[in-house]
Amino acid sequence: MPILEVRDVSKRFDIRHSSGQYLTFREQLLQLVSLKGSGKKEDFWALKNVSFDIQPGESVGIVGKNGAGKSTLLKILSKITPPTTGLIRSRGRIASLLEVGTGFHPELTGRENIYLNGSILGMLRSEINARFDDIVEFSGVAQFLDTPLKHYSSGMQLRLAFAVAAFLRADVLIIDEVLAVGDSEFQSKCLKKMDEISHDEERTILFVSHNLGLVTQLCSRCIWLKEGTVHRNGATETIVQEYLQSSASGTGTYVSTPEHEAHKDVCFQEIYAGTRDGRPNDIFGFDDSIHLFIRVKDRSRQKNMKIGVSLADRFGNFIFTILEHADRFRTSNADHILIRLCLPSSLIAPGAYSFRYALFIDNGKVYEVLENETPVRIVDTGSSMAAYEGVNYGSIIVHPEWDTWQ
Repeated sequence: MPILEVRDVSKRFDIRHSSGQYLTFREQLLQLVSLKGSGKKEDFWALKNVSFDIQPGESVGIVGKNGAGKSTLLKILSKITPPTTGLIRSRGRIASLLEVGTGFHPELTGRENIYLNGSILGMLRSEINARFDDIVEFSGVAQFLDTPLKHYSSGMQLRLAFAVAAFLRADVLIIDEVLAVGDSEFQSKCLKKMDEISHDEERTILFVSHNLGLVTQLCSRCIWLKEGTVHRNGATETIVQEYLQSSASGTGTYVSTPEHEAHKDVCFQEIYAGTRDGRPNDIFGFDDSIHLFIRVKDRSRQKNMKIGVSLADRFGNFIFTILEHADRFRTSNADHILIRLCLPSSLIAPGAYSFRYALFIDNGKVYEVLENETPVRIVDTGSSMAAYEGVNYGSIIVHPEWDTWQ
């Protein structure tokens, strides 16, 4: 018998379109009381007739581009928001880890939040006591256990939230991309625990990640969401390969939508790969340089904002990351930033790749992350490396200085 049954679930949001101008607070108040309203209203269906079953003990990955409906689906399964139509049947306790701080009370201490979450799951105090020490040890926040959560860093909140979700014996554990906030050591620790939960404890995991390597490693089955519908549902390796091929067959250009930008002061507006003179391109020779053209909406002009660009191989494994301060690209009075990043020739080995883009501040605030965008293919049409076709020499070709020594 399935532990989760999802039948014809749809979710509708109302989107209001204004004239496109930014309004003062007074003007917004006047619109609220005006009979004319605040503009034309449009129905946006984030999910449309989604159906699937999850069996006890399964680890199921959910993949799809930004805006495909992944986070909306998880919030519905976690009972944070109701579906507009459709039916969900669940059996057993469900714990979710969707956003840093979700399910926690900032005024309560770490200790009090552990008991609060346990009671929300329907656990007796004696059950929570039996697992309390394991939670504290795994999270590594023992020194701050009696400190209000509002004084925790985002990383500390994440460690405690994961420990609570993992050790309080929920039957279904739902995890969104939130693990990206943690450091690499803690991510590794979490992944090991998730593997134990699935294989040794035979509990159910729903895992959303743009890191397709992790999805392949952890999940035996995968659901591919596309434009709010279940596009494919099957074996993880098969779905991941089809998803990557689909991503690579596009134009390689990311363009945001007015709906996506409506309530954001900072976000990516356009990204594409191309030649030095700005012509879009997604196939490059090994001896060619790759130019990434990035346009960022920047209404906040936040100080210390950084942009990160990561290269991933066709399995979703990250190869390198480049970080830069966004301040250096700003011009006076502009509400956007234009950036061109040049990756030198003869650096990336032949193969298929994609990029991850992030806008963030070092204190943990993340404005936006785009995964598996601007797919590119590197081909070798006659360089010295062509003689080694078929040899696995990695993804990066380094050109160091060689010399003799005495």
